[in-house]
Amino acid sequence: MRERCEQAAEGSAGRSAEGLNRRRGVERRAGGTGALAGVRVLDLTRILAGPQCTMMLGDLGADVIKVELPDLGDDTRNWDTAANVPGFGVYFVMSNRNKRSVEVDLKTPLGRERIRQLVAHSDVMVENFRPGVLDRLGLPDDELTGINPRLIRCSITGFGVGAGASLPGYDYLAQAAGGLMSVTGYPDGDPTRVGAPVSDVITGMHATIGVLAALHRRTTTGRGQRIEVNLLSSTLAGLANQASNYLLTREIPGRVGNLHPNITPYETFDTAGQPIVVAVANERQFSSLLEVLGCAEVGSNKAFATNEARLQHREELRELLQERFSTDSGEAWAARLQERGIPCSPINDVAEAIDLAANLDLHPVVEMETSAGATLPMIASPLTLSDDPPTYRLPPPALGEHTDEVLAWLDENVPVGKDM
Repeated sequence: MRERCEQAAEGSAGRSAEGLNRRRGVERRAGGTGALAGVRVLDLTRILAGPQCTMMLGDLGADVIKVELPDLGDDTRNWDTAANVPGFGVYFVMSNRNKRSVEVDLKTPLGRERIRQLVAHSDVMVENFRPGVLDRLGLPDDELTGINPRLIRCSITGFGVGAGASLPGYDYLAQAAGGLMSVTGYPDGDPTRVGAPVSDVITGMHATIGVLAALHRRTTTGRGQRIEVNLLSSTLAGLANQASNYLLTREIPGRVGNLHPNITPYETFDTAGQPIVVAVANERQFSSLLEVLGCAEVGSNKAFATNEARLQHREELRELLQERFSTDSGEAWAARLQERGIPCSPINDVAEAIDLAANLDLHPVVEMETSAGATLPMIASPLTLSDDPPTYRLPPPALGEHTDEVLAWLDENVPVGKDM
């Protein structure tokens, strides 16, 4: 099994362990020594947005206890299993390191009592049940705060707790309902889903930000508070300039392919080889671009003198620049443009993107070995903290791997705040 995992980790031909700048987890501890050392997180989430939030907290040193349904676990455990390792689906692996898995059946009185015990000994609880589910299970918010007034409760939903409370929350639905698909793709094509689950990821980051803010606030108030985030609101926030375009002009944005609705040239050009992306953001960069392309005289044309003018004559300018770019390879143009400080990049595939990060000493991949001996490669935390860097203590857990140790700890009635 381990051999199969390691072969899968190598990916495309020509990539080496050294080239990927892999890092291996070297210790197995629940709580870390990072910025959130001493913080305990009760993780009642599944799928992606919630697990992303709790994994980020775990990377920063929090002790994360992931509660899963007996025999079933997180839905993603069996979504396209990684390198034929049962129970370790691709989605599960990417979002569940630095956690301990405990099987608890919330539909039983004993299971609910276990949750109450965990609440008493936790600083943060993150859940993504549909609104009202915890109430129906006999775990309403007021009871949880009664057990632990310092508890920070973060609720992640698809469409909020009001009129959209009954709607299921999945990334694809959020991209569709939130307008993201309407601005993704080409004008003559169908609306397109972004190629990664960005609504889930953005929502997970917003949940993490809320938790960190509430932890900071608790240092002065001594009390926890409730945080609510949802996929739709996070997707709207992620629309950025597209949402602002609409709010300021009341013109509904459409699909423009690889063009930019507010800036030009900020787009993709074909070359004699690999396509290249050029992202000109100011007049100095535009002048330098023209010089590198050997058509500096274009800058004296009033039709291209400002970004506003260029937007009005976008097609004419694009045709002129495309003719120049077609005379050489993307690699050659990228070298020339980068030398002049003009933002550009070839369009990398995923393997090339990881290799680029490795070559830039960004250490993009961490490898962790499961308790069964399987090696799982994951994208490392993007955070760098000078004093409290992220740590990689626990690999994604097998279902219920830590049930016995956590329940034994609860049965000992450990005082709040004491580490296991």
